[in-house]
Amino acid sequence: MNYLEALSRRYSVKKFNHQIIPQEILHNILESGKLSASSLGLQPYKILVVESEEMKEKLIPAFYNPSQISTCSHLVVIVSKKNIEENYIQGYFKHISEVRETPIEQLTPFRNSINQHVNQKTQDEIFNWAEKQSYIVLANLMYAAAIENIDSCPMEGFRQDLIEEILNINPETEKVTVTLALGYRSEEDHFQHMKKVRKPNEKLFKFI
Repeated sequence: MNYLEALSRRYSVKKFNHQIIPQEILHNILESGKLSASSLGLQPYKILVVESEEMKEKLIPAFYNPSQISTCSHLVVIVSKKNIEENYIQGYFKHISEVRETPIEQLTPFRNSINQHVNQKTQDEIFNWAEKQSYIVLANLMYAAAIENIDSCPMEGFRQDLIEEILNINPETEKVTVTLALGYRSEEDHFQHMKKVRKPNEKLFKFI
């Protein structure tokens, strides 16, 4: 299946069949999130993977349409940072130095440019920027899942306070941006038989 076939087959599943995704396939999908493009390479987010039935059961009341949560294999929760602290930047450059075997002093110009970028933004601007990075991750996860023949459903319809309480997320420093249910579509989900509706090319694309 090529990528256009995979994306044509993909739709936002309303009900999964409870089947569990093999670990190797799940690992590949999550790696696509890890490898996502990220502004300045800072990855201002973390990815929670809910796999236990007990935790999924706890999360059901947090969602306005819970059928996906109660039937999916895994629930991916993307959490965005509300601020970029100095110790976060420090840890980032320490990691670069170790991975690339580069003296940290040589990274000073890059670090200065990041400090300048971060310091000139308000906390709201930092958070909006972090959320945009999170949606790049979401797109890559959905695309990789489609290629792996795994179904998905992105969801923003949840009670922010409840999901953060259940997942022990500190609302002062982080916020759940979006979630993604993964699994295999149920035969009972009639949405899979509907034709995909998208803008015609002449209304979507403009060549200049």
